[in-house]
Amino acid sequence: CDDLDPVVKTAAGVVTLFETSLGGDRFKRTDLKFGDHHSEHPTKVQNLTVDRTKRVQKIVGFGGSFTDATGYTISTLPDALQKHIIDDYFSAKGVEYNLNRLPIGGADYSRRAYSYDDGHDGDLELKQFALTDEDKTYKIPYMKLAKQVSPHTQKFFGSPWSAPAWMKTNNELHHGGYLKGNPGEQYYKAFAKYFVKFLDAYKEQGLDMWGVTIENEPSAGSQPTYEFNSMGFTKEIQKDFLVKDLGPALSAAGYGPDKLQVMIFDDQRDHIHEWAQYIFSDKEAAKLAAGTAFHWYQNNKDNIGNLKKTLDADPTKFIINSEASVSVNKKENPNQGDWGNGLENTVRDIIDDLNNYVSGWVNWNMALDLQGGPNWAGFKAYAPILIDAANKTYYKQPSFYGLGHISKFILPDSYKLDFHETTKIDRYQNTAAVRADGGVVVVIMNSSDDLVEININDAGQKLSHYVKPHTLQTYIYWL
Repeated sequence: CDDLDPVVKTAAGVVTLFETSLGGDRFKRTDLKFGDHHSEHPTKVQNLTVDRTKRVQKIVGFGGSFTDATGYTISTLPDALQKHIIDDYFSAKGVEYNLNRLPIGGADYSRRAYSYDDGHDGDLELKQFALTDEDKTYKIPYMKLAKQVSPHTQKFFGSPWSAPAWMKTNNELHHGGYLKGNPGEQYYKAFAKYFVKFLDAYKEQGLDMWGVTIENEPSAGSQPTYEFNSMGFTKEIQKDFLVKDLGPALSAAGYGPDKLQVMIFDDQRDHIHEWAQYIFSDKEAAKLAAGTAFHWYQNNKDNIGNLKKTLDADPTKFIINSEASVSVNKKENPNQGDWGNGLENTVRDIIDDLNNYVSGWVNWNMALDLQGGPNWAGFKAYAPILIDAANKTYYKQPSFYGLGHISKFILPDSYKLDFHETTKIDRYQNTAAVRADGGVVVVIMNSSDDLVEININDAGQKLSHYVKPHTLQTYIYWL
């Protein structure tokens, strides 16, 4: 069992190191202190100076997604193991997820395609709106349990993949398509009401939403061959929908900007800044939206600068990565224990994001079966936990530990800190943050084959240690 102890404040100058490695360490704990010098004949040296006088973005949180596939696969296990998985993710003895997404209705990682008002053409008042068995069986029970075991306030946010088919130009849940008509007209107003109905229905179940995104991957609307639930918005249409329909409907229902965080975009990083610049330049839209969400699937070194452009569009708005997943070829199954695609890809992306003004990071499915499903459209993916229903067991994958090295320590209301490096080392990354309780967290990942000496400098004190090849480290200390 690799349960973690809750993080507790240590004496000034004491440093606690947690380490996960390709060699088999999982949250291995070592107690150190400033002034120590541990050398293992490194091939490279990194001097890292933490600057606690320069706080950058405030942290919203880290977590995963309550998809139907996640809930379904968890439900195939005995009750005790179901509880253990939720503890692993949300409790103080786990990795303490606190920012979590859920589809509003169905998504591709459901066992069927559906919305909350199917087959009721012309139901513009949504009198036939109803939560489904999937909500009642695979989402709500596990969300409630997460709230129960977590030491943190859970932030849940919903994202629609598609409006009911009868609201759309193509009369289908998939294959893209747009809402019929124009913003300000009946179908856009009905879709705004759809959000309110969802928020009310979950509130009645004791689950208040922290936020919503307006639409999952709105660029998919222009793709008539898109294979699963999808719907389109341009940035112009999304801005008008927010101002004319969604914003007023939410405010009238008691979900105004002071109660609910509305996020624009929710698509790939290559165009994030264009949407933020356009939508936030409208004063009314800027009042109604709290932040910008994006996905990692088109991330590369050439578009990482778009995050700064997004921040500059309106520095009062947060930025979060709302979805990340590693796909698997349909003819294959997830490769258990995949270190590179699992842990290193995940942590590399999170550190890049944190070092470029991103305030939160949310993984996609928290659990899938050994085939990387279920998914009604036949797609497969890797997940931090893979479940073997036949043998009544589950397996934590390297990505579970990767995100956990950050989510457990860099808590909501922390601030990303500025830092200075003396050397640029290939396949090496680090970041730093200060928690609300004053603890400083330094995360270091060495994806190279080199042994690297680490010199952490803070407030005139120095700790010298090392990071082995293909190793992830989290240091936490109070001064």
